[in-house]
Amino acid sequence: MLTQIYNGHILTPQGWINGGSVIMEDSRIAEIKNSANLEPKADVHVNAYGMHVVPGGVELHCHGGGGSDFMEGTPEAFRTAVHAHLKHGTTAMFATLSSATLPMMERACATCSELMKEPDSPIMGLHLEGPYFNPRKAGAQMPELIRNPDVAEYHHIVEDYDAVKRWSAAPELPGAIEMGRYLVDKGIVAAIGHTDAEYPDVKAAYEAGYTHATHFYNGMPGFHNVREFKHAGTVEAVYLMEDMTVEMIADGIHVPPSILKLVHRIKGVERTALITDALAMTASDSDRAFDPRVIIEDGVCKLSDRSALAGSIATMDRLIRTAVQQAGIPLNDACRMVSETPARIMGIYDRKGSLQRGKDADIILLDSDLNAHAVYSMGKLVE
Repeated sequence: MLTQIYNGHILTPQGWINGGSVIMEDSRIAEIKNSANLEPKADVHVNAYGMHVVPGGVELHCHGGGGSDFMEGTPEAFRTAVHAHLKHGTTAMFATLSSATLPMMERACATCSELMKEPDSPIMGLHLEGPYFNPRKAGAQMPELIRNPDVAEYHHIVEDYDAVKRWSAAPELPGAIEMGRYLVDKGIVAAIGHTDAEYPDVKAAYEAGYTHATHFYNGMPGFHNVREFKHAGTVEAVYLMEDMTVEMIADGIHVPPSILKLVHRIKGVERTALITDALAMTASDSDRAFDPRVIIEDGVCKLSDRSALAGSIATMDRLIRTAVQQAGIPLNDACRMVSETPARIMGIYDRKGSLQRGKDADIILLDSDLNAHAVYSMGKLVE
């Protein structure tokens, strides 16, 4: 099947092409042309006049959607959540589990491992957000499930399943530094999150292989006093670790747009990824949450006692709109922060994250208001 998307405003690693074409052959990008001339051999022609043609989104941190949560651990829940986000531009997904029991992690790992093997699967692997977190920074994590790193437990999960591609932990916990070294040795991205770490903790974690900060600014302290003395918090320490990458929940609520703009300015597009941190209620008519404590209010998920935000109901196209329309970030940077940067962080940029010949045909057509008009996943139109 040969498909030509023509007459669009196309984002490539070299910059924008006005009025060019992307030609997809089956699941790959066959060619990108400066011309909008129709390809006579194409089976399908798609006129993208007035639209931005950009790489499909790579989601680093998402808990569910369409009424289903990855914590359910079933193939049906995974498929439902992934498809809900596919329709809004997420073409590669790292499914995320909150702090969980060992059986819950095992079930999700087993399901994810099987779904990853399916042809053209958008599921890239699992991100375990916990359970090794600081209880003082639990946020919306279930406090009864939070614990210190357990060597036997994380060795079992990593070595007996091939699904885990990233693990977030609080680096100040006993055993967390050793865990970071182990994860890096196994090719897994080690991230810091839900932490009370100060500069020495973050520096030690970075030197041990923790290279990424989970939902930056959320679940971590900034500059603060301890009695009469001032301390750099996790936020300032992450800024000082120049090569440490960050992810931002770009729903315009978890962090104000001014902070999103600040992070973009300091960390740059190469080290800043945008995420949804979306829960099951996202892109759904249902308000059912996996965690009964969670409610939707003010366009965001909260704990019902309003003590903490609990995740978002954002989709990939909303991340781009927030960055551009509220934070004033250039469109090309916003698109790179949902595609190229997360693909590089997770080591899949050889096939995802940009529109280049030979790469997977994962493409979003954005209209003038930056809504997802059409999405192609591995060359197929998402219905």
